[in-house]
Amino acid sequence: MGTVHRNHCPHCLHSLHVDTKPGNRASDCRARMVPIGLTCKHNGHDKYGNERRGDIMLVHLCAACGCVNINRIAADDSCCEILDLFERSQSMDPTERALVEQAGVRLLSGHDGEELHTALFGKRPC
Repeated sequence: MGTVHRNHCPHCLHSLHVDTKPGNRASDCRARMVPIGLTCKHNGHDKYGNERRGDIMLVHLCAACGCVNINRIAADDSCCEILDLFERSQSMDPTERALVEQAGVRLLSGHDGEELHTALFGKRPC
């Protein structure tokens, strides 16, 4: 699950606004990035036109400038905090949701809960 490289705290999942594009460290903002939801990395489509979904990603919103960034979760991130974030995101403020959608990010919805659980903990027992 996830990566060993991150730009967020593994406990609270907050980050700093350091990138304008993933990994470039070119942002002058440097404000706190608040985790507001989860999404999946888009990995194109299979030969049947079905979307391939990849890694679970954190969705961050900059507390200063309102920029939306996504970052892969890491293997040692707090699973409890990730699940809590998922639950909180289900009742996200409509203004925040609009910012995320304008950035082209599709948040995980309540229907994605089992997929998230599987990504975090492996297959559920029958």
